[in-house]
Amino acid sequence: MQYSEGKLGRVFVLRLEEGEKLNDTIEAFAREHRIGCAMAIFLGGSGDGSKVVVGPEANRGDAIIPMLYTLGGAQEVLAVGTLFPNEAGEPLLHMHAAAGREGGATVGCTRAGVEVWLVGEVLLLEILGAEAVRKKDAKTGFQLLQVAD
Repeated sequence: MQYSEGKLGRVFVLRLEEGEKLNDTIEAFAREHRIGCAMAIFLGGSGDGSKVVVGPEANRGDAIIPMLYTLGGAQEVLAVGTLFPNEAGEPLLHMHAAAGREGGATVGCTRAGVEVWLVGEVLLLEILGAEAVRKKDAKTGFQLLQVAD
């Protein structure tokens, strides 16, 4: 286990508009407001055709091939994620969401493209003093969190 201790900094309340892409909008806001590390919580709706990553095609193998799932119709969404800089210093959001409609639910990573339907509310809790960065892992190709101890 790796860890780093930080303190709560600024707290932002965002209202996302219909059609905005969840990850792109939060990352752009973080760049504009110079937010290095944060926790993000999203509550709102996803638009028809939004996509989430629902797992790899196989548990193990030489290549990890993501499985994409397209959400049909507007769905209710609750998501939580973390925001840390990549090796270039750019904020990179890793967020997982539960989306549902008519009693059915899907859980997945939002990086494939979740668009806001009608309204999206975000709480962004800045973390100060934590030393962590997302670095590209040669084996998986993922931007994995590396924490300074």
